[in-house]
Amino acid sequence: MAEIEIRPAIATDIQTIMSLEHSYSSDHVWQMDFRHEGGTIKVTFREVRLPRSVQVRYPHNPQNIADDWSTRDGLLVAVMEGEPVGYISLEQSPQLKATRVTDLAIARRSRRQKIGSSLVMAAQDWASRHDSRRLILELQPKNFPAIQMAKKLGFELCGYNDHYFANHDIALFFSKWLK
Repeated sequence: MAEIEIRPAIATDIQTIMSLEHSYSSDHVWQMDFRHEGGTIKVTFREVRLPRSVQVRYPHNPQNIADDWSTRDGLLVAVMEGEPVGYISLEQSPQLKATRVTDLAIARRSRRQKIGSSLVMAAQDWASRHDSRRLILELQPKNFPAIQMAKKLGFELCGYNDHYFANHDIALFFSKWLK
């Protein structure tokens, strides 16, 4: 396997990372159950295997990267053999002392090669250097591959937001405390 270089994005990367295949397929979903019984509200998530694999559209417009890449708090690119093969976008919240991952995309041909994990670990380092105490991933409940990766890297579910994305999908938030 070729070596993965993680570095800040530069202007010549933008067209390539915008053209990455941002959609993904999934065999599972985290299904939300919401119950209001008496004075108690109970929200649970359970992993459900889908009857068949689904192709899921990415919840953000990748074309927006061209307009706002230089104003993002952090935009790291994974490069293999001189070619960008993935990126991670970071947004700082100084009042919360947290950094949020708003985008993570890997070229389809380069998936399942630990590039996403490498980008998340680089984001942890970036967040620590920028005085964050916590890194938060925002994921769609259908993004089972990313949920599995987050759990494997030590992230835990810390919340959700209904109708969060433009397509009205729920956002699941996974966080990890940084040292």
